[in-house]
Amino acid sequence: MQVLKFGGTSVKSSDAIKRVIDIVSNALNKDRTVVVCSAISKCTDTLIEVGKRASERDLSYKELINALQERHRQIIAEALRPEYQDNAYKTLDALFESLNSIANGVFLLGELSPASMNAIVSHGELMSTKIISAAFASAAIDNRWIDSREVVKTDDNGSVDVALTNDNIASTLGKYPHSSLFIVPGFIASDLKGRTTTLGRGGSDYTASIFAVALKAREVQIWTDVPGMMTTNPKVVPTAKTIRNISYRAALELSHFGAKVIYPPTIQPVVAEGIPIYVKDTFHPEEAGTLIEKNPPRQQYDMIGISNSDNIALIRLEGSGMVGVPGFSSRLFDTLSRNGINIILITQASSVHTMCIAISEKDAPKAKAAADDCFAYEISIGKLNPLKVETGFSIVCLLGDDVLEHSGATGRMLAALGAHGIPVRATAQGSSERNISVIIPSDKVNDAIKHIHYEFFDKSTIQQVNLFIAGYGTIGKELVKIIAANREAICKRTNKNIHICGLANSRKYIIDTEGFDPNSAAELLENGTSAEADSYFEAMANLSLENSIFVDCTASPDMGFKYMTLIQEGYSIVACNKIPFSGAFNRFDSLIKAAQVAGVNLRFETTVGAALPIIHTINRCINCGDAIHKVEAVLSGTLSYLFDKYDGGDFKALIAEAKAKGYTEPDPSIDLSGRDVLRKLLIISRLAGIPLEESDVRLTPVPSEEEVKRLYDEAKAENKKLKYVATIDADGRAEIGIKAIGPDNALYGLKGTDNAALITTDDYPSPMVIQGAGAGARQTAGGILNDILT
Repeated sequence: MQVLKFGGTSVKSSDAIKRVIDIVSNALNKDRTVVVCSAISKCTDTLIEVGKRASERDLSYKELINALQERHRQIIAEALRPEYQDNAYKTLDALFESLNSIANGVFLLGELSPASMNAIVSHGELMSTKIISAAFASAAIDNRWIDSREVVKTDDNGSVDVALTNDNIASTLGKYPHSSLFIVPGFIASDLKGRTTTLGRGGSDYTASIFAVALKAREVQIWTDVPGMMTTNPKVVPTAKTIRNISYRAALELSHFGAKVIYPPTIQPVVAEGIPIYVKDTFHPEEAGTLIEKNPPRQQYDMIGISNSDNIALIRLEGSGMVGVPGFSSRLFDTLSRNGINIILITQASSVHTMCIAISEKDAPKAKAAADDCFAYEISIGKLNPLKVETGFSIVCLLGDDVLEHSGATGRMLAALGAHGIPVRATAQGSSERNISVIIPSDKVNDAIKHIHYEFFDKSTIQQVNLFIAGYGTIGKELVKIIAANREAICKRTNKNIHICGLANSRKYIIDTEGFDPNSAAELLENGTSAEADSYFEAMANLSLENSIFVDCTASPDMGFKYMTLIQEGYSIVACNKIPFSGAFNRFDSLIKAAQVAGVNLRFETTVGAALPIIHTINRCINCGDAIHKVEAVLSGTLSYLFDKYDGGDFKALIAEAKAKGYTEPDPSIDLSGRDVLRKLLIISRLAGIPLEESDVRLTPVPSEEEVKRLYDEAKAENKKLKYVATIDADGRAEIGIKAIGPDNALYGLKGTDNAALITTDDYPSPMVIQGAGAGARQTAGGILNDILT
């Protein structure tokens, strides 16, 4: 025998019921089956509201009943073949006649007794199971409907009479040895006088457990609208994973701390008997789901899941009078117990000067009054402070089997929270060795769960990288284009799944924490939010996504300040914007140190030579202790082109030609001024350990056409070529200007817009040469992407 329980969402419509029939049909190929069903989704809530309105003599209760009846009739019309519908309608109408009669009685009396409420809400399960039984018959599957009120019996306290119930179930189903399928309403029972009772929260699960134990079932299947028990709430963490196997005790612990798939008291009977429980998704029955059993196999992850409980209050008892004096704890616990207050978590300082207890917020006023009364004398003489109560907290629990076996779990959990500025007010580890609990402000719960989940469940798998891009000009568009074309390939090679979650230009911005289609970026941005002042950055600062990277594709001079704010919020920075790194040295140094302190990346390779690894090489030398003696470089693609093509003719015409080809800035004088090269040299020098300012560099702009012609003629006479060169040596001597380069220098052979850097070090007395395209949207975007992925 096997017991399958279907929740309200699993029977909420004709389509859902057809899925149930398919699932049960497959199950019948394996064993005889008991199907326990809840009322259709939202039906019980509606019936409770019917009772309340009727007791308040609000005639609108009838509208609720009529709407409910129409909903059930529609399911019959869609789920049953025509020849089965008349009987189903008659059965349904009889149940609604009964419901109307009870509700009318409540209306006339203006009173809603527990017995009347039980009678009203019981109609939900009666209606759903009658329809489901008829639907099976309509599908040519014989079945027997069993009235659970006739077999599940409760005592005067509403508790199930286990022995009597087991006998009733065994004897009732024993009358039908040739029947393979039984349909049973969940949630409802009756007392010894035959009056309808209900089994409370999780009542349908409880019904399934009761039948499974009574029939010695080989397994229980709980069918719901989620793929099983999850490592955490998938609405909070989209990367939450289905737990394939879990022990009874871990499942109960996870459920106790907020997981809603199962309700611990209701499955206790099958746990006691060692009957395995499957949790599966009605709408994706092909998925494996979760198997809850006594001794599950070892899982992929060290821990099992994360859950939380909200509406927690902290009460704190403190004072010098507690030190070395026994009995304070027991007096407080006894006082709280006598006032019906449940203690959720306890921590106490080793000095015994302070005790902190977590309770439900609703109990906080009562707890304070009771404790202040209990310790009134000690408070009056100043040995204790009045009980302090703080509200607005939640408990977040990291759960696993045998937490103590996983060295460092507590440290990793606290480090994950601390790294993102989430304050922990108290922490405790259960004596069961199955959970680590922390108390944090409730407004930080979702962030905490995300960061803990990443630490324990996502780090070793595919990593989601969340990009927030500023600047959607030539380079920004090319970057988005490259990501769109290569995203899947990148994920396969690097295990990094790039999500573009934010994009902004000077007018508008868009943010979508789930990521948006890069191919739709232009259209989405055009319809985005107005980018007023710092609104894009303020919106980013309010997010809390792991692995978030701000990508600066602008030339804005104000970005350095924004970098600092974003770094403090946990964002890594990738930039092709030279200005934040070439201004005052103290600002450059502050950015580097801030990123180090925050533990985030600050990458700006493309500020110097597009995708050429100039910065990477300098960093590698410094990190390896290889002293840099000199850097000599051509760092302007525009000027490299001009002096490669110049043959002593019309220099202005050559500039116009370069502009027409898109090699210069819209205003070529910007290139000719040498300031762009100056910024690049400042960045190189600072990374090489030479803290130069602009005033330390001797900058000579490209001179007049006549002077260029004179220099060219002199160089040609010596078999040399003109290049616009930036030089820095270990003594801090830095200069930028036109130089005549001979054939023995690697810069001599530069062609077109190529850049090159010659780096002389202890290990490389003959300089390393890094050469290639130092500009271009494609090259720069590729360099940015490389920074993102490293």
